[in-house]
Amino acid sequence: MIVLGIETSCDETGIAVYDTTAWETGRPASDGVLGQALHSQIAMHRDYGGVVPELASRDHIRRVLPLLDEALAQAKTPLQAIDAVAYTQGPGLAGALLVGTAFGRSLALALNKPSIGVHHLEGHLLSPLLGESAPEFPFIALLVSGGHTQLMQVEGIGKYQLLGETVDDAAGEAFDKTAKLLGLDYPGGAAVSLLAESGAPGRFELPKPMLHSGDLDFSFSGLKTAVLNQVNRFAPKDSAETGQFHADLARAFVDSLVTVLVEKSAKAIAQTGSRHLVLAGGVGANKQLRAALNQRAQIDGFTVHYPPLHLCTDNGVMIAFAGALRLLAGHRDEPTPAFDVKPRWDLTAA
Repeated sequence: MIVLGIETSCDETGIAVYDTTAWETGRPASDGVLGQALHSQIAMHRDYGGVVPELASRDHIRRVLPLLDEALAQAKTPLQAIDAVAYTQGPGLAGALLVGTAFGRSLALALNKPSIGVHHLEGHLLSPLLGESAPEFPFIALLVSGGHTQLMQVEGIGKYQLLGETVDDAAGEAFDKTAKLLGLDYPGGAAVSLLAESGAPGRFELPKPMLHSGDLDFSFSGLKTAVLNQVNRFAPKDSAETGQFHADLARAFVDSLVTVLVEKSAKAIAQTGSRHLVLAGGVGANKQLRAALNQRAQIDGFTVHYPPLHLCTDNGVMIAFAGALRLLAGHRDEPTPAFDVKPRWDLTAA
């Protein structure tokens, strides 16, 4: 079965073509990726310091058809050979989701093929199965994507139990807000991480929120506020001193956030008895987090699995793949022209 995947939940437009033959025959799942095309809106939103929903929606409309042509050409697959269409139905920006959902459902109806709405976070959660070291079910998943930071117990496709989640700011939001405080460009995650590499450890003692809360929930609002307090106290003398101050503060921020994510993940592993941890989502590309998880895994005797770096950001491949697995399990949309989007959507109910 050849599945077309469409991702338009926020500020990336992604289209991909996936052939389930690789998965069904036991070959590496990545062998099924026939073609993919992606456009990021980062440059457009940078002037505003964040995503502007109306601009995002309009750009998806402009990009989706050219990207479809690009992905199909790369896959050397004509549109008529597509067996099913998967699209991101939620969560995300309502207007952006409407673009991909309307396009995906309309295309499926025109081709007289089945379609399926995919949960954006399920796409991220399953993307490590496309990596070189693919996990086997069951496993624990640390999802750190945009406004979501969650720990999930994964028993199989569609079998997800929430173990803990953020009660306020997610890790990605804390990165973006800290980047603004340090005068860094949007998007903030990569910029803060890079700046932290030149920072000296130990200059600042920032809080590690909910580290000893006794549960698996997260909170990063207080960490962002602690960074703000340090910025407000700092009296700049020259540019060199300011630059080092920002680097040291970025290092302290990253160290605190990574410590919380690693400790909570290790606790989830211990509580469930699982030996496999999956890291997925945009923050999953963070070098410091990957290094710390690898170190903790060696100590505690579990294995960490990652998606390929190019699949950490939002993309069409993860939607095509997740949709393909759902379709193989017998799921699909009702055969009707009616459709809806789900800007808020509980993954455990997907």
